[in-house]
Amino acid sequence: MPTPRHFISILDFDTDEIAAVLTTARRLKQEGKSHKDSPLVGKTLAMIFQKPSLRTRVSFETGMTQLGGHAIYLSPNDISLGKRETTEDIAIVISRYVDIIMARVFGHDIVADLAKHATVPVINGLSDFEHPCQILADFQTIIERKGRLEGLNACYLGDGNNVAHSLMFGAARMGMNMTIITPKGYEPKDGVTKQAKDIASTNGCEITISNELQSAKDQDVLYTDVWASMGQETEAEERKRIFKDYRIDADTMKLAEDDAIILHCLPAHYGDEIDYATSRLPNSAIFDQAENRLHAQKALMFHLAG
Repeated sequence: MPTPRHFISILDFDTDEIAAVLTTARRLKQEGKSHKDSPLVGKTLAMIFQKPSLRTRVSFETGMTQLGGHAIYLSPNDISLGKRETTEDIAIVISRYVDIIMARVFGHDIVADLAKHATVPVINGLSDFEHPCQILADFQTIIERKGRLEGLNACYLGDGNNVAHSLMFGAARMGMNMTIITPKGYEPKDGVTKQAKDIASTNGCEITISNELQSAKDQDVLYTDVWASMGQETEAEERKRIFKDYRIDADTMKLAEDDAIILHCLPAHYGDEIDYATSRLPNSAIFDQAENRLHAQKALMFHLAG
């Protein structure tokens, strides 16, 4: 049996492969809801959730339906990864039933272990280290608004988290300059920064880490995320104090280019990382971005299991 292709990290795809997925995503979006000639007709997606999610569940389940397949939702109560049964056994067994596995998990090691033992493609729907599906939708949205990725200047304000990691890797792959602006002590992991910088150097772009809000000056894209991710609830009040200046609001928009687009992977905490009024400006693409989770993930499944 051939080794399946997985999408655990945005780096699992090279520049051409990411571009191909984005091209397919644009085509599928233009085609609408029905794809009768889809190679996924009759195929099944298993969706494993340790963490709840609105966008991840609805976009993957709807996407699989529109591609002519079927999706099965497996909640934390249905499947206890590594507890009631080993991740290895779960991966082997589920592979006998379905054609694709998507997992939204806490620890990145879990989704990596699933991929190690599965005999069908495994997609990282989110882990504590990366959120690669989100970045495909982000890139699709940027292209829709800006026409390209290469050579653009994008910045991310907030915690150096899983979204920041995938943005850095993805931008480095696609030749887009990316600046991560965080409070001191909340920067992305050093290993991620080094690897992203190395990749960027071969693609004519730069990855920059900054603690200064002024680094948002002249940016084409402004991106933010919640200050405290799921599992960090006990840190929420402290993070509000530390991150209070690292937000997208009217003052931040004055630093960026006049036509800079606003991105947020949602859910948003209005008044914290972004204010409501700014989120509703014509520059804001956050709901296009949310919709594009559907199209980008359909394209991803198309390429992995088609």
